Amino acid sequence: MNTSIVGKNIELTEPIKNYAESAFEAIKKYNLDIISANIILSQDKKGIITTEFVINVKDKHTVVITQKDKDLYASIDLALERAKKNLRRYADKIKDNNKGGIKSLDNGEVEPKESDDNDDFIPLEPKLYKPLDFEEAKAMLNESGENFFVFYDIDENMRVITKLENDKYGLY
Repeated sequence: MNTSIVGKNIELTEPIKNYAESAFEAIKKYNLDIISANIILSQDKKGIITTEFVINVKDKHTVVITQKDKDLYASIDLALERAKKNLRRYADKIKDNNKGGIKSLDNGEVEPKESDDNDDFIPLEPKLYKPLDFEEAKAMLNESGENFFVFYDIDENMRVITKLENDKYGLY
């Protein structure tokens, strides 16, 4: 990340530079691809300090935050808080968009999710199914001890095999 601190009509002392550089450290925690960050400090004729943050983020337009105050440090703090809020929203937006992706393949076990109410139903994560032939589905049905078994056949059609009386099986 390229950083710069510029002073217009104001002398940049070491404490001011160190304080402004700490602002750069605060915006790094969002793990965004920040290309450059600039702080422009200026003072008008009335003594009002203007702090301007210019942050270039990859895949996003430039974020520009302008804050005016009589105190230099307060102006930097207020501008930093606004910049952090803006970057946090952008980081949350990226995280929310990435949550709906393909789930990693695991061993196919079902893990119950925590339920906050005491219903008779417990939401479960679905298993990732592989296509089965009829003999494999019959074996899985016998192993499960249930009355029916839902599976995908070789042609990727959803099928249901059920146990009938007299050790016969129904296939839907």
